[in-house]
Amino acid sequence: METEIKEIHFNTKSAKNDFFDLVDLEDVLNKKPKNHNQFEYHRISFYVILIMTEQEGKHCINFKDYPFKKGTVFNLRKNSIHKFYKSNAKGKLLVFTEDFIIRNSDKTQKLQLLQLFNEMLASSKLQLTNSDYVEIEKVLHQISKEFSTIKDNFSLEIIRSLTQVLILQLFRVKSKMVSFSGKLKYHAKFLRLHDLIEKECFTNKKVTYYATKMGVTPKSLNIITKEIIGKRTKSFIDEVVIFKIKGLLLNNQLSYSEIAYQAGFNEPTNFFKYFKKRTGLTPKQFQESNP
Repeated sequence: METEIKEIHFNTKSAKNDFFDLVDLEDVLNKKPKNHNQFEYHRISFYVILIMTEQEGKHCINFKDYPFKKGTVFNLRKNSIHKFYKSNAKGKLLVFTEDFIIRNSDKTQKLQLLQLFNEMLASSKLQLTNSDYVEIEKVLHQISKEFSTIKDNFSLEIIRSLTQVLILQLFRVKSKMVSFSGKLKYHAKFLRLHDLIEKECFTNKKVTYYATKMGVTPKSLNIITKEIIGKRTKSFIDEVVIFKIKGLLLNNQLSYSEIAYQAGFNEPTNFFKYFKKRTGLTPKQFQESNP
């Protein structure tokens, strides 16, 4: 295990493009990066759409393993923690920043992007039917052609538009499996709440704090989280806290006391009890199960 979870920033081979990259999965699996190991946990500061085109295998996102086959799509939002496993699989990674896809987008398109990539709303994994895969592959082929072959002054904007089309197509497929429209009025508030909790949960774990920040009552906040993810707000806060603690536990330069302090606990014993109650594992057992 590495000494810490590396944060990977957007980096493209093209000097003209600071927002988008298209990468073959085989290249990712075969290269030897200087700043991290792709087969160890690493955190990304950008968005990724990973489309599997051949072979089977598994991929780990936020400490959970997902099997894949042809037609599997993984949507990873920024700040996701993931790792690859060695395989002969083939696929394409669309790598882009938030600015790239949101530029010129309206509020509805931005909300759809956040909904598609938020693992709290639905799984990061999407399995396409044969017919859906054919349609997605057509758009992917057009993106690849613009990116690798044409590469003129119009290509970047065309790629941006095609990527937005791809996201809409994936959102359409996901909407068949998960009902977004019925709870649409709560989605924007939920996504704002999620962002607040991710930023402040180590210093503030109380529902009343987030209700005040959002200008609503704790009861209203519970209605939002129960409608969207079927959980009370406190359970949602705890879930985000545990995810962030797991990231710290994989940094073997930190002691349990240091992790407890960073996570907002005055005593390590309270930290141990909190983690064990919500995961069924001690911090040491979690570390040992994630070598």
